Amino acid sequence: MFGGLFAAVLAAISLPGSGLAQSADVPIPDVAEIPAGWFFQGSDGVERQYAYQIDEQVYGHDVSRRNRWYDVEVDKWRIYLPDYFIMKTPVTNDQYAAFIRDTGRDAPDISEEDWQSLGLIYGYDATRPFAWKNGEPPRGKGNHPVVLVSWRDAQDYAGWLSEKTGKKWRLPEEIYWEKAVRGPDGIFYPWGNIYDPLQLNSADRGPFDTVPVGQFEPGPYGLYDGAGQVFEWTATNSQAGYRIVKGGSWDDRGCGVCRPAARHGRPEHMQHILIGFRLMYE
Repeated sequence: MFGGLFAAVLAAISLPGSGLAQSADVPIPDVAEIPAGWFFQGSDGVERQYAYQIDEQVYGHDVSRRNRWYDVEVDKWRIYLPDYFIMKTPVTNDQYAAFIRDTGRDAPDISEEDWQSLGLIYGYDATRPFAWKNGEPPRGKGNHPVVLVSWRDAQDYAGWLSEKTGKKWRLPEEIYWEKAVRGPDGIFYPWGNIYDPLQLNSADRGPFDTVPVGQFEPGPYGLYDGAGQVFEWTATNSQAGYRIVKGGSWDDRGCGVCRPAARHGRPEHMQHILIGFRLMYE
């Protein structure tokens, strides 16, 4: 009924949360089960003040405070969510490569004209280490998070993975992403309330590049790389044509922006060397 490939994939899938399963053609991401229950989303004045202060200590200026970057965060509140499953790591280049091979769509890359149109601080040369060649990921980066993918690319990957596995994968709304990363207690970071550059891939320690996923201690629910590494697309709108990204990245210092409560919007069409994604299902 479903065809040989689909049947093979279904046969390879283990029970939710039981570990990595893989068919010959479709890598099935490992997932964490997030239990139903209450959690604290967002931040209060104490957390925001802390974020501004650690940024100022590292950068030697108060740009984040003057621009009120963290004042746009959700005011801290307690909310109940049902149980769900979410990928333990961001989608990797190897996982995304199966999608590229199966669909024949363009691999992650961006033209110089399109990159310059985004008005970012990086020159075009900075994109070349992350661009795919001949439909293949950069050498040695198969287990790194995929980047140079737009929100629409992530949506298409979710649709493809849903078709292949029979599960309804989707980008998490901001609130689902945040609970999964920080846990139920409203801590500032996945590991606690004090910033620790040893706990994540940020520019405070380097290497100023993506690294293999899962290199640092997991958060309260077993997720990796929820702080630093790459920003992650969510399903949540910030304004028309923009979606919230979360988590901070490998080029951030401070790291106020790496807190799970931090948030900002990016255009849905943006392909950025700092933005990847992970998916969930219920």
